[in-house]
Amino acid sequence: MKMIEQFLAQLDAETPRTRRVLENSPEGRDDWKPHPKSMPLGRLAMLVATMPQWFVLVLQKNELDLNPPGGGSNINQTPLKTNADLVRAFDENVAAAKKAFNEATEDVLMKPWRLLFSGRVVNEDLRHAVVRDTFTHLAHHRGQMTVYLRLNDRPVPSVYGPTADDQQFR
Repeated sequence: MKMIEQFLAQLDAETPRTRRVLENSPEGRDDWKPHPKSMPLGRLAMLVATMPQWFVLVLQKNELDLNPPGGGSNINQTPLKTNADLVRAFDENVAAAKKAFNEATEDVLMKPWRLLFSGRVVNEDLRHAVVRDTFTHLAHHRGQMTVYLRLNDRPVPSVYGPTADDQQFR
């Protein structure tokens, strides 16, 4: 199996798991944090919903500067206020990621990709490694979000197995 096929299969497996978490996000609690140093719930939910767009960036651009010279952002930071907004954005980003994977070649996965901050390289690796790490990064933030759900008395859906709220193996 080629790497692109493996990544598409992983995206297909992770999509319903992530969607279930986003569907349970408590609305109207965007500023809530479990600790003063923690990321606010609204920002975390938006990050999880938009992270599949990162695959497009990695596959179609050679680098991303998180704080480009002259200011601004290369990533849409429009807040997503409702569960419907989160799920819609997530589904749109997953569709864009699938399209990017389907248009990519195995050769592009073997080329380097760079993450910059203010023009300074903070990470450079082969694209296939960056894609792999993006899946791990998404799983990390989705797991973080399940903790936020529990602390807000929201049901924690099954992700890789049953929870106290969802006894299904999915």
